[in-house]
Amino acid sequence: MLINSKILKNLSFLISTLFLIYLFYLIYNSFFIVKNQFIDIGNSTYVNQVRVDDFTKELAQFLTKDCKNNKICEVQSMLDFVTNIPYKINENVAKSPKKVVEQNFGDCDDKSNLLISLLKAKAYEAYFVLVPKHIFVIISLEDLKNKKALYLNDRKFYILETTAKNSKIGFPLKYNLNEIEAIVDPFINKKLLINSIEYK
Repeated sequence: MLINSKILKNLSFLISTLFLIYLFYLIYNSFFIVKNQFIDIGNSTYVNQVRVDDFTKELAQFLTKDCKNNKICEVQSMLDFVTNIPYKINENVAKSPKKVVEQNFGDCDDKSNLLISLLKAKAYEAYFVLVPKHIFVIISLEDLKNKKALYLNDRKFYILETTAKNSKIGFPLKYNLNEIEAIVDPFINKKLLINSIEYK
């Protein structure tokens, strides 16, 4: 049956046009999700789920409310919260910070995404360190006595290990330096350019 009505033809054209616009919108958004969350690391791809949203800002504020702007206290309080979330392997893509808190478990990806999101909400400089089958966070902080640090381009960063319950700032490096696959700023989804790296 042929459509003879001009109104129906125009309506059909309008619906088709709206569908195409919506389709291009989805493709456009997918491109930015991939650009902002996926990063190639050698032969694999890492997908981050970092967020600085109302949830992470409010949680970071709550966790640090008694620290009186003491940076060590703030970082340790956020680290304590994350390390006390039970460790459980997640076979899927890393979960968002809110999902990790709601489900009350996570693996190194999930818990590191939560911790770095909390740190970013409080304006700390922190990065992901990717090693074989593991990820941890490093943070730039003032000098801590009797704690070794990872020096990147002569700048000191302390290790924060999210999977070791009640771990402290300056967790010992459990990997050889040559096992570090990448150091990533997940908020701009870029690998850091490292000219020199030491652990001392």
